[in-house]
Amino acid sequence: MARIICIDYGGKRTGLAVTDPLKIIATALTTVATKDLFLYLKEYFAKEQVELILIGEPLNLDDTATHATPLVVEAVKRLQKEFPHIPLKKVDERFTSKMASRAMVEMGMKKKDRQVKGNIDQIAATIMLQEYLQSIS
Repeated sequence: MARIICIDYGGKRTGLAVTDPLKIIATALTTVATKDLFLYLKEYFAKEQVELILIGEPLNLDDTATHATPLVVEAVKRLQKEFPHIPLKKVDERFTSKMASRAMVEMGMKKKDRQVKGNIDQIAATIMLQEYLQSIS
């Protein structure tokens, strides 16, 4: 069974989350330097079967583009070019970083661990992926 991967794309870091093969649970995968993302994905896709790529779409509350939107647009183009056999969907990423920060506090994560920005990126990707799974069930 194939997995779904979710990407919280950023200028410096990119958080990744993935489903289990049955597509029931979203789990944080890792955070990679954005410059290394495509190499990481090539290696991951060689080991795991992925049926869908989700990528967070940064938008303001009024649905206008943010400063990060052009970066994601370029990443989407490159994903479609390098992995044309895997469908790609954009998902709303509004509030996911705030939700990730709140979740880390609620999980009892130490302040030092909460300040590691890569943790926020992974958890934000996990939240987007879990919301997607809930929307299709």
